[in-house]
Amino acid sequence: MKKNLLLSTACLFCCASLTWAATCEDETRAILQNTYPSFSFETVGPTPIEDLCEVASEKNTIYFAPKTGHLIFGEIWSKDGRNITAEEQEKRITQSLDALPLSKAVKIGSGSNTVIEITDPDCPYCRKGSEFFAGRSDVTRYIFFMPLDQMHPGAARKAEFILAAKDQAKAYEQAMSGAFDFSPLPEFTPAGLLDEHRKIAAGLRISSTPRYWINGQPVSGFHPAQIEDILSNTSREKAGDH
Repeated sequence: MKKNLLLSTACLFCCASLTWAATCEDETRAILQNTYPSFSFETVGPTPIEDLCEVASEKNTIYFAPKTGHLIFGEIWSKDGRNITAEEQEKRITQSLDALPLSKAVKIGSGSNTVIEITDPDCPYCRKGSEFFAGRSDVTRYIFFMPLDQMHPGAARKAEFILAAKDQAKAYEQAMSGAFDFSPLPEFTPAGLLDEHRKIAAGLRISSTPRYWINGQPVSGFHPAQIEDILSNTSREKAGDH
């Protein structure tokens, strides 16, 4: 009897969760548009809190209570210390990686592991990351630039030089090794790609560098042990498939 009651309760909870998810994704979108017609948003989805929906805009994740019409700015944390808001943001960003125009990135290497990198040519941690990956033959890197102009006023010019170079990989390695820190850049004509790179970084909600996705797994900052662990785990998984 007790077992049947528990199963019934679980089923009711599951059904309620599915109904709430459907409500968030369908009805709430219309309510939100009618309540805040000038508010631009991308997705609407459920949260662990009933009567509260997650709303993702281009720059922010906020919450909307459709029954009362309130917008709530902030984060949701679980009782075990997980930042649910940050986790959901990262999931959406990772899902958007497939749509990145990799043909506009600087491509280095031809290894089996895919590394997407957002970098600044004058960022010291970006340079450490560049040095780390330079010694590896098991990665293919796709590099986008987001110069932090206030901190590194010369970084944008270096990024433009790299993007305009006939041999982008060589120009990248020169700039990241500090070859142009105390000597002028060679003459070049900008290719007009840097603004696109900045827009790509903004779309991924990047505010600091470096930022990596190693085989789709995010790494914020240069953390060699974490990167090495992801690459090693991938190698073990591939070996297990054989």
